[in-house]
Amino acid sequence: MINATGPKLNFGATEGLGPDKFTDSVCTFQHASHAWESLQKCFAKMEQGEKQRFLIGTGHPLATCQGAAFEYSLNVAFEINKRKLNHLAEITWISNEYELGDFGMGGAYIKRGGYITPTKIFAESIFKEYNIKWIVGAGVSKIEKGIAHYETLDGEYHTQEFDFAMLIPSFAGAGMKAYNKKDEEITADLFVPNGMMKVDAEYTPKVYEEWKASDWPSTYKSPLYDNIYAAGIAFAPPHPMSKPMKSKNGTQINPTPPRTGMPSGVIGRVVAMNIVDKIKSGTIEHKHKASMSKIGAACIVSAGYGIRHGQAAVMTVFPIVPDWEKYPKWGRDISYTVGEIGLAGHWMKLFMHYMFLYKAKANPLWWMIPE
Repeated sequence: MINATGPKLNFGATEGLGPDKFTDSVCTFQHASHAWESLQKCFAKMEQGEKQRFLIGTGHPLATCQGAAFEYSLNVAFEINKRKLNHLAEITWISNEYELGDFGMGGAYIKRGGYITPTKIFAESIFKEYNIKWIVGAGVSKIEKGIAHYETLDGEYHTQEFDFAMLIPSFAGAGMKAYNKKDEEITADLFVPNGMMKVDAEYTPKVYEEWKASDWPSTYKSPLYDNIYAAGIAFAPPHPMSKPMKSKNGTQINPTPPRTGMPSGVIGRVVAMNIVDKIKSGTIEHKHKASMSKIGAACIVSAGYGIRHGQAAVMTVFPIVPDWEKYPKWGRDISYTVGEIGLAGHWMKLFMHYMFLYKAKANPLWWMIPE
């Protein structure tokens, strides 16, 4: 059995959050379609001379997927600029990241134009270019109509008003229950409290300074059962990639590790290949491995659509989980950790879009297209 359910979108963890409440989402096609309709209403008001406030980011103190929200904020800014309505727009980014550019992976140092640049500077420069303000170290706790309540790491409580908000919810496991042959519930043995499945990771609690890249799983097999695996975001990470932070009031405010996109694809492939080997050989060897501390990932963040005027930020990191023992200076191999933004990135994003659809349909030679 492969647990590849993806996450439960836990809107209920934040009062007032979600498309059926006071905020929009882009986590499913239906959510994204609804968000686009909401944006159209805002654009119409702006065209009538009415100023609009946009709030985009994370809607829970432990939410992940900062990259998806980051991308969305740039696309909203692009659409506003395309309509020449910048003077009537106020776009604010709100996130549980300690600093901009953390992205739930502890940030990174990237090679850009021959220089080594932290993703903090990379992200700040992009937001400056797109005239986006930012609030970081913020744990959103409650949403009311047009108002977001949040707590900061210094223990203060604030509110942010908005006319349109797209906030990513926290993620949880699908909520499955597990029972043994005696019909005794063993859910707590197979899953962590938030519903993600335990795999071959090192879950022993440790202080931040003792975290290691080797703590991360490589085969994604249940430690209790040889025929159960968890792929993609369904597996429970051993610890965050970002340093855990608490407000002065004791509220934990930091991103949960991202596992969507390319890592999920690679993990799914490795799990499938190991099962194939098991069926063919009758042995359990797990020759194929995909620890996030030993594989890289490429991310292309759209920053505006258009063959001649589109933009996208291309970023690669290797490995995904920083390994300070192997790479003591930068945490990652700086030769393969790079970032650039421009029109070429948009063309690459468009090309990958069609490649993804081709592969999803299992068309001829689909398996040759990488994750």
